[in-house]
Amino acid sequence: MKRLSLFLSTCLVASAALSSSALAATPPHFAIEGDHFLLDGKPYVIRSGEMHYPRIPRADWRDRLRKARAMGLNTITTYAFWNASEPEPGKFDFSGDHDIAAFVRTAQEEGLNVIVRPGPFVCAEWEFGGFPAWLLRTPGLRVRSLDPRFLQASAAWFKRLGQELAPLMSTRGGPILMMQVENEYGYVGNDRDYMEAIRRQMVEAGFDLPLFMSNGPGPTWMARGTLPGMLSVINFTGDAAKTERAFHRSEPLMHGMPRMAGEYWSGWYDRWSEPHNTRTADEVAGAVGWMLDHGISFNLYMVDGGTNFGWMNGANNEDGKYLPVTTSYDYDSPIDEAGRITPKYQALRKVIAAHLPKGESLPKVPASSPTIAIPRFELRESVALLDALPMLSKAQTSLTPHGMETYGQDYGLIVYRKKLDADAKGKLDVNDVHDYATVLIDGRPAGTLDRRKLEHELPVDLKTGDTLDLVVENMGRINIGNGMEEDNKGITLSVQVAGNDLTNWTVYPLPLDDLSGLTFKAGAPSQGPAFWHGSFNVSKVAGTFLDMRGWNKGNAWVNGHHLGRFWDIGPQETLYVPAAWLHEGSNDIVVLEMQDGGTHAVGGLKDPVFGGTVK
Repeated sequence: MKRLSLFLSTCLVASAALSSSALAATPPHFAIEGDHFLLDGKPYVIRSGEMHYPRIPRADWRDRLRKARAMGLNTITTYAFWNASEPEPGKFDFSGDHDIAAFVRTAQEEGLNVIVRPGPFVCAEWEFGGFPAWLLRTPGLRVRSLDPRFLQASAAWFKRLGQELAPLMSTRGGPILMMQVENEYGYVGNDRDYMEAIRRQMVEAGFDLPLFMSNGPGPTWMARGTLPGMLSVINFTGDAAKTERAFHRSEPLMHGMPRMAGEYWSGWYDRWSEPHNTRTADEVAGAVGWMLDHGISFNLYMVDGGTNFGWMNGANNEDGKYLPVTTSYDYDSPIDEAGRITPKYQALRKVIAAHLPKGESLPKVPASSPTIAIPRFELRESVALLDALPMLSKAQTSLTPHGMETYGQDYGLIVYRKKLDADAKGKLDVNDVHDYATVLIDGRPAGTLDRRKLEHELPVDLKTGDTLDLVVENMGRINIGNGMEEDNKGITLSVQVAGNDLTNWTVYPLPLDDLSGLTFKAGAPSQGPAFWHGSFNVSKVAGTFLDMRGWNKGNAWVNGHHLGRFWDIGPQETLYVPAAWLHEGSNDIVVLEMQDGGTHAVGGLKDPVFGGTVK
């Protein structure tokens, strides 16, 4: 019987009641020995839940961690998000909501251990799977491979991340017990040299604690995605019976090692135009109960899903079909997007409480985070997107259109403008649209092109002197599998009319990361995409859900914070506004609406709306 034996000293937080000074004085001993974890020489079951620091405002971290602890968890798992912390090559940002070290310390203060999954690939339905978009500025670079250009960038990422997390690792008295190498690699690849290169980069960055790998259940995925002798855990979902089968199928490659669900999917995520996903509390609690009955460690993915704020949602590529993920990442989690306690939370707390080791008890459950309703109000000021271009962008010229990365842009919208020097009639062919184009002729809407539907053509009758504007929105890069390296955004190849190339373009990158330069006027623009502006009063600060029903497609900002995207194709019909982003009195709102028609009024609801008419 192959046995995995890794002995480590670590500072595990034994109880939320212990003070930080007491923890520092008497750090418990954590080890992996054979087929079980040990804490102070006794068998130890990891009861973990996934929570992602960029998906939750920093002001709410402690509240969410405290609720996770009260549900019965003793550990929190998080990815480290490369693209959030290295927005430009060599320019790192670990401040504010990106301060992973502060998140780990807060978890420790709340009596929780931590597992970190630093990538470099994370998937997570997150933009480009966590890779920084600037990697795409290098033609031909292959992520998740032995491409030396990729490995040079990933090594720099691990080295800088190590500076943040080294003092917090279990080998140095911190709460981080283990780290994951790569993520679910067995689903897509079978290159052990690549996996070994990533493992070696992590060790060289100072991650001298237990490392593990996570893949789908069963010998095929596990064998492809795990290095020999390394702790291997499985990702899956289902009821108690399916959970038992998942571990039975995986036994050959888990034999002699601790058994653990690296991700037990307690819910699921949503994609635009598809039905809202849920999983029942009975199913999830039954599976967790079975694992606890058999001394199996677990990580609930997710315990609090949070929100894909801004442009950070990912997208799937299934059989060549592009499927972007929604702004909400609620995931039908035990703690909902607004920090509220759900029936699933109560069911899990009950089953965990029934399996606690002798002498351990659970803290009192904190109150659910409050939410408020805001009466519906009109946005009465606006500016057309085309009129706002000089306020938001510096024009660039280009013989032919290129992806936004070529112009130094990662996220947002990009406008390609061509003033016709000759008549052009026939099919306008935009090849390829990544991901949603609004076609304007002299500012008048002429149609849309949606990558989800493989749309790239529409008829036009352009006259000499007409201005053709193609407004293209990046709807989120593919976050796993085929097509990641080719997912440049904007127009990636060419624009033709009746088979003839249109050349000599003026290009306006629109990252929309600062709207302070916008100037609004009362009333509505005549036509086309526009920014709408208004304000609303709050007498009591709490979270709310902006009701976007009646709007078409676009993005919303409150007090300068980018809430994310809305789209009338469903299933998501509201946008979560955290309490931390509101203040008493007047609050500012800007909505970018891409289509004519519809309402220009918005309000706040106490509860989210999912479902509706899925188009």
